[in-house]
Amino acid sequence: MDLAFLHPLYEHPGPWASVYVDLSGAEDTARARELTARAVARELAEQGADDATCRAVREALDELRHSPDPHGRALFARAGQVVLDPPLARPPRGGTSACWAPLPHVAPLLELAGEDPVCVVAYIDRRGADFELRSGLGSLDAGGVSGRRWPVHRTATADWSERRFQLRVENTWEHNAAEIADALAVCQEETRADLLILVGDLRERRSVHERLPQRLQDRVVEAAAGTGSRLLDDEVERLRGEHVRARAQADLDRFRAARAPDAVGRSAAAEGVPALVEAAREHRIDELLVLPGGPDTHREVWIGEDPDQLAVRRTELKPLGEQHARSARADDALLRSAVMTGAPAISVTSALPESAEEAPVGGLGALLRWS
Repeated sequence: MDLAFLHPLYEHPGPWASVYVDLSGAEDTARARELTARAVARELAEQGADDATCRAVREALDELRHSPDPHGRALFARAGQVVLDPPLARPPRGGTSACWAPLPHVAPLLELAGEDPVCVVAYIDRRGADFELRSGLGSLDAGGVSGRRWPVHRTATADWSERRFQLRVENTWEHNAAEIADALAVCQEETRADLLILVGDLRERRSVHERLPQRLQDRVVEAAAGTGSRLLDDEVERLRGEHVRARAQADLDRFRAARAPDAVGRSAAAEGVPALVEAAREHRIDELLVLPGGPDTHREVWIGEDPDQLAVRRTELKPLGEQHARSARADDALLRSAVMTGAPAISVTSALPESAEEAPVGGLGALLRWS
């Protein structure tokens, strides 16, 4: 998950209100949401949030009473202002929740918003293709492309003139496949899609697949659906889920390989809170791996105002120049460091059924930029 969108959360000091709102209930009426808004504001006040921030959160929740979001939203607020409110790709477990802490509680986003690959579904035929953008938030028309319209159909005869016609048909197919591939590559670049799903007859989708740039080949899957048919939501979700699991498994494989020390005993991976805190202070985290709910994710660490002011013990912050240390969750402190140093993060939950032994110790690990 690219964490760059979280930058606004670390441009201001805390404490922060972090609210995960469940909007998925079939009986989630406007009245029920109003009651939820009151309950969340009351809970934040009981945790010590200031009146202005409680009021800002309640007003933001009131505005969601008629929201079309299918799953929910996260709200991050401080000093009487909601700073960020990203939509969620799936409902929060356990329903709506709220907390007041020195750092924004962003760790749940790795599962609620991070594992949501955007995909372009290309419905291909001999004349062109229609593109559809799909994510956990729904679908959008993403345009399309029209190729040459004549000739596109073969004939059954075999005389010399018809063989020339067949050759023109072949040339038309090849031309159209190249145009579709070019347009699909542009669409992927513009939408930053994680996955490309090709739908259509085997020959047409294979021709397009072969002409896509090499950089996109590991993002492409072909769906066994006939020309003109629309891919069912369940099939799209299955393919998106397989893509998420494959990516998580690939990252776990890299992590497992990096665990092994080199010839001089250095490792390109770290796990456990003390090792990760040291790596974060030195800006060495290249990718953060998180198992939400792991025993170390909510372990207490100590932080200062700067992302690299991070320690396992409060006394360790004094040499770093921080006299007003605050306690925070380990996962949120490490995610702040990752955001500010440009490192991505990923939840490894989806890969665990096949590789539980590969999970980072305590639920937190990292690939390092250098040993």
